[in-house]
Amino acid sequence: MTLLITGANGMLAGDLLPFLEGYQTRTFTKEELDVTDEKAIRDVLEKERPRVLINCAAYTNVDGAEDEKERAYSVNARAPGLLARECRRINARVVHISTDFVFDGSKPQPYTEEDLPRPVNFYGLSKLDGEREIQKHTDNFVIIRTSWLYGHSGRNFPATILKRAGELEELRVVYDQVGTPTYTVDLARAIVTLLEAPAGIYNFSNEGVASWYDFAYNIIELAKKEGMALKVRRIRPVLSGELNLKAKRPHYSVLHKGKYRRHTGQHIPHWLEGLERWLKREIQKQKTQGEKR
Repeated sequence: MTLLITGANGMLAGDLLPFLEGYQTRTFTKEELDVTDEKAIRDVLEKERPRVLINCAAYTNVDGAEDEKERAYSVNARAPGLLARECRRINARVVHISTDFVFDGSKPQPYTEEDLPRPVNFYGLSKLDGEREIQKHTDNFVIIRTSWLYGHSGRNFPATILKRAGELEELRVVYDQVGTPTYTVDLARAIVTLLEAPAGIYNFSNEGVASWYDFAYNIIELAKKEGMALKVRRIRPVLSGELNLKAKRPHYSVLHKGKYRRHTGQHIPHWLEGLERWLKREIQKQKTQGEKR
């Protein structure tokens, strides 16, 4: 099977590629393929003729989207529609990554794929419209909604927390936003299991529930157990409103993953397990970089 990956220099794609060794894979960074350029998409797909296109390209700055609405909407909403239309023309499947932020957070139980989306910020709106654009242009799609994604490159919460914990004695982290941290390696594995699944929307995140405060606390505790020298002495829980963020966030965005389990039969690791693996890999990466110096 021939696969084509957009956004290949992003955080998710980097962890996806090792799972695709048995496939014929073509990767395109944002510099090599502008997913907002209809002609460029058509030319690449006509040349490569993939059976599946995995769209890892996205605008992911939630607060930035409030200021850069045109840019965010172009990448997150219009581009998926362009990709879907061209994929339909060559009879290729679209696999697209979406977000828990399509929901408003008012439901007291985990969100299913059938729950009504109602985003509370522009980022969520742009991602929801991207889903709708795909569904408007093709029936051959898999949309995967995920949450609180972190990995080994780019902006990610654990790396930010560890950096700040090494510099400050006190950290302020919100406790009134609840979801599930998701490790890119685990999402990458899930993407591969869904490549030939029945068309539709699937939720995937790691198991368990956490606030951002819980996430930060466990990052620091695990780092201490690994012997990392940190300056931080206290993590202070705060309300979202105290941080004066531009974009509103859903207070509860846990995803129900029953549909994924039914179709794949796969085990889903708990978020704490994923975090432990992330930290060990980061420590090993730092050791390797140190040895090269």
